[in-house]
Amino acid sequence: MAALDRAILILNAFTTADRSLSLAEIAARTGLYKSTILRLAGSLIRGQLLERLDDGRYRVGPAAFRLGAIYQRSFASIDVLLPVMRDLSEQSNESVTFYVRAGEMRTCLYRIESKHPIRYMVREGDVLPLRVGSGGRVLAAFSGTEGEPYETIRRTYHFVSIGDRDPETAGVSAPVFGPGRALIGVLTLAGPRPRVDLAFLDRMKRPLLEAAARATRGFGEDASAIEDAARLAAGAD
Repeated sequence: MAALDRAILILNAFTTADRSLSLAEIAARTGLYKSTILRLAGSLIRGQLLERLDDGRYRVGPAAFRLGAIYQRSFASIDVLLPVMRDLSEQSNESVTFYVRAGEMRTCLYRIESKHPIRYMVREGDVLPLRVGSGGRVLAAFSGTEGEPYETIRRTYHFVSIGDRDPETAGVSAPVFGPGRALIGVLTLAGPRPRVDLAFLDRMKRPLLEAAARATRGFGEDASAIEDAARLAAGAD
């Protein structure tokens, strides 16, 4: 029990502002001996709750993201998001995914599968790159990443990606906000490129943005900016 308590103490040393911590920083924050941290870190690394980087620093591992995704599923967000996602999937006949940011990665929190026998495969709990693909780009944009295409994404509230993360996949994503305009995650509509082409994605921009606005209102935040973006996207088609 003492070892478990110390392992939890090590994980709790990390804050949302930390990309990684050195052994000395963990020791200072926990009050544990470095030898104790090294011993427990080995077990945490084997369980993928911790990772040791090439420079010797540590960061939270992917297993923690999966546990976080499971935890978030217990919230009422499921009641807000899943009806929106089901309606969008029915309207488009394609898969709809909700991603949340997890450090420098993103996690698939919820997913509604397309009824087509051929579809791109992402599972709930999967961890993907942050700045690749439409979902990752939108998450990065509304997390403050500078430059293009992020400035345009913040202005239009969506991003179309064709072969960005996977050469055989295309998609379009839009952000969902909560109270105080806090970024909750992104809705992504995606599928195989032979079926989901640029013309299809252009047609689905407005339904996707309307779904993102509906989810944002469901979380209690003003969605007028996303609704304006939906009208502009429709006018551009």
